[in-house]
Amino acid sequence: MKKTARLVSLCLVTALVFALLPALVQAEEQAIEKININQASVEELTQLRGIGPAYAERIIEYRESNGPFERPEGIMNVRGIGQKTWTANKDRITIK
Repeated sequence: MKKTARLVSLCLVTALVFALLPALVQAEEQAIEKININQASVEELTQLRGIGPAYAERIIEYRESNGPFERPEGIMNVRGIGQKTWTANKDRITIK
């Protein structure tokens, strides 16, 4: 009888975890503040990993000279910003 009760308890806990998992994932995704690289100020851009004031200025200069970024990956067209910076920030960068 004890084994059956443990099995039922384990099943209930597992079902509860799977039921709550989507809500937990959504909450985590919402907790990540997105930065719109087409509109962000220097201060906002410096919230990205590896982006200090000088790189933030370059991003703004780039979009003013070339128009808005068409894809988030376009940030790598800015001098000095490469794959490493993109990878560190790809979940935080948006163009919308």
